[in-house]
Amino acid sequence: MSNYDIYGTPTKPNNNCRTCTDFKFWSKQQRQIFHKADDAKDPAKVNDTSGGGNHNDSNDYERDDCPLDKNKLGRFTWGLLHTMAAFYTDNPTDSEKKDMKSFFDVFARVYPCEYCARDFQKDLRDNPVKVNSQKEFSTWLCNFHNRVNKKLGKPLFDCGKINERWRDGWLDGSCD
Repeated sequence: MSNYDIYGTPTKPNNNCRTCTDFKFWSKQQRQIFHKADDAKDPAKVNDTSGGGNHNDSNDYERDDCPLDKNKLGRFTWGLLHTMAAFYTDNPTDSEKKDMKSFFDVFARVYPCEYCARDFQKDLRDNPVKVNSQKEFSTWLCNFHNRVNKKLGKPLFDCGKINERWRDGWLDGSCD
């Protein structure tokens, strides 16, 4: 887990916020809190100076019925946004354009990861959403996503394949 935001600025994750930390970091924190509470109740462990007892931090299993961590929230969010763009109309009405722009403005303000939301808002100011057609909107979102990926040191996506990825399925038929 990196304690830096997407600009490389040091941050202190909110200890109780899974959407602000990755699952492994949050899970380890919760186990430490749980074990400290147990140790405080056990008089035999109160004076233990061995440094910790028997903690198993190697359990990397992640359940599907737990609150989302920052990484999973991001993946699911991008999936939703790209799917919205993939099925956006080719010839939107003025009302549809206004609705989509409003959606992004509000979404950027209420996104549960605070520093992600701030970055989202800044990027929207610098690169306003383009919603004149499905292709324009999907390409804008792909470029937006690539800017985030670049900040995070992740690979960039070929925006020429955006509809193949999110709407039509891969040309090799692997999604059929």
